[in-house]
Amino acid sequence: MSSIQYLPGKEPDPREYRLIFKNIDRVGWDPSIDCYLNNGGYEQLKKAITMEPIAITNEVKASGLRGRGGAGFPTGVKWGFIPPNNTKPVYLICNCDESEPGTFKDRYIVHQDPHQLIEGMVISAFAVGAHTAYIYMREEFPEAAILMEKAIEEAREKGFVGKNVLGSGFDLEIYVHRGAGAYICGEETGLIESLEGKRPYPRIKPPYFPAALGLYMAPTIVNNVESLCHVKHIIEMGGEEYAKLGTPRNTGTRILCVSGDVKKPGYYEVEVGKITMGELLNDVCGGPKDGRTFKACIPGGSSAKILRCDETFKIGKGEDEKELSFYDIPMDFDTMAACGSMAGSGGVIVMDDSRKMSWVLNNINHFYAHESCGQCTPCREGSMWMKKISDRIVEGKATPEDVQTLEDVAYQIDGRTVCAFGEASSWPVEAMIAKFRDELTSETSEENEYLSEEAQRQLKYISQ
Repeated sequence: MSSIQYLPGKEPDPREYRLIFKNIDRVGWDPSIDCYLNNGGYEQLKKAITMEPIAITNEVKASGLRGRGGAGFPTGVKWGFIPPNNTKPVYLICNCDESEPGTFKDRYIVHQDPHQLIEGMVISAFAVGAHTAYIYMREEFPEAAILMEKAIEEAREKGFVGKNVLGSGFDLEIYVHRGAGAYICGEETGLIESLEGKRPYPRIKPPYFPAALGLYMAPTIVNNVESLCHVKHIIEMGGEEYAKLGTPRNTGTRILCVSGDVKKPGYYEVEVGKITMGELLNDVCGGPKDGRTFKACIPGGSSAKILRCDETFKIGKGEDEKELSFYDIPMDFDTMAACGSMAGSGGVIVMDDSRKMSWVLNNINHFYAHESCGQCTPCREGSMWMKKISDRIVEGKATPEDVQTLEDVAYQIDGRTVCAFGEASSWPVEAMIAKFRDELTSETSEENEYLSEEAQRQLKYISQ
């Protein structure tokens, strides 16, 4: 990597470990297959196609790779859920919806390095026995869709996609399917419903685990763009060697997307757990803007629970218990969860002391109220109710009771919906009130109009 030159102003930070983003913003790089082949492209596919499919799955399991789309579920374990006695077709779906606010990594891969994704997909499809694969891409990526279509055709001409891949007897067709801009299509079963041409209502789990009952009720593996790209590098390095990157149970690298009130927002690929929140924000991202101090941070996309920058966390049990400040939190899946939030999709949203938290919360509430698919009543009605209450707080028309009502509504959504969208909309409210209740209450007044009689009746009903 030392010989690679990057565009001025786009050079990686010394703390980064570029693996997936090695070719992003690289001098002399373009998304063509010729450029990719001249830099060692498709060599890992040539290697993988000579391996037994189960051997590839075992390498991915040995690597400890966890999904980079948000849930952090072990990728190799997910692949192993395909029923052993399956007689139906198997499908592979690349989730390129990337609709989580604060996340902007996958788009760089499909724009600048599409063949890395294709190579990872072909290897993964071979491993799970899929002969049809889809790239489900959000509507807001029009240029990326064109680039991916072109890259697939280039790969087909070279024998990497289509009939008899590299003379192996393995057939694979890859199709780009464009969504219509719905956040809920990032949820894998909602995505599958959309791909089938239906309204994207997420399915109930169980029984509809995609690896058993997915697309067209057949076994389906759904992986994120970044996750599939890692497969290529796992084959190159070997699972055990790859697992040496990062930390135990949090292996490899991941791309962090930092936005908001820092001097150097952007994308940074780091070894998982090898960098702390303080090192990321203060060293890599240049610290807060002049004259400001950090106030809060959402570490994993807008659906993750917010953390105060002045709080401490006790994690572990017994002799392993320890106390961490916000700035000492390592950026890994497990520690972030132990601190009450989640690593999610890697979207790190930073707020300094100039931000009113009522505005931040209202902004998030507007998004989720708009994006609810409407299938579940608690989510459909509750997300809109939360938006209306936070509207009142921002406009200075709320009473102190409104803050409590807002929290009550959030808890009535949490855990009561078919998919995790309910939590995605309610967790930001729950955490914001838990961490900034006094600030939110200070923007209300007893002199403001109380809830309408009908609203009071509904609140009494849901509290029973």
